[in-house]
Amino acid sequence: QVQLVESGGGSVQAGGSLRLSCVISGYIDDWWCMGWFRQAPGKEREGVACISRGDDSTNYADSVKGRFTISQDRFESTLYLQMNSLKPGDTAMYYCAAKPRGWASPCVPGDYNHWGQGTQVTVSS
Repeated sequence: QVQLVESGGGSVQAGGSLRLSCVISGYIDDWWCMGWFRQAPGKEREGVACISRGDDSTNYADSVKGRFTISQDRFESTLYLQMNSLKPGDTAMYYCAAKPRGWASPCVPGDYNHWGQGTQVTVSS
């Protein structure tokens, strides 16, 4: 049973930074992919960034390229999302997710079948 637990959300002013963490428990191997997704009120869940566990290949949404960085610590089974230059439009519930097969691209929520409970990120202007 794979379980994911996010942390690190909070409230920041525009231009600030946050780092989200996601601890993954249970068996995963290098064929797995993990990702960060977000959902704002009244909007559909969208992919933010995804990473392949085996080769560290990544895929980012255009809206976060150059500002967000996804990374992983295989030894600690932890996924990270470093978010810089945050904007009010980044306000959402952020979820980490994992899937046992596939690629980091495309980074779409419908492909993922293991989810964390989410952590709220609020960016004020």
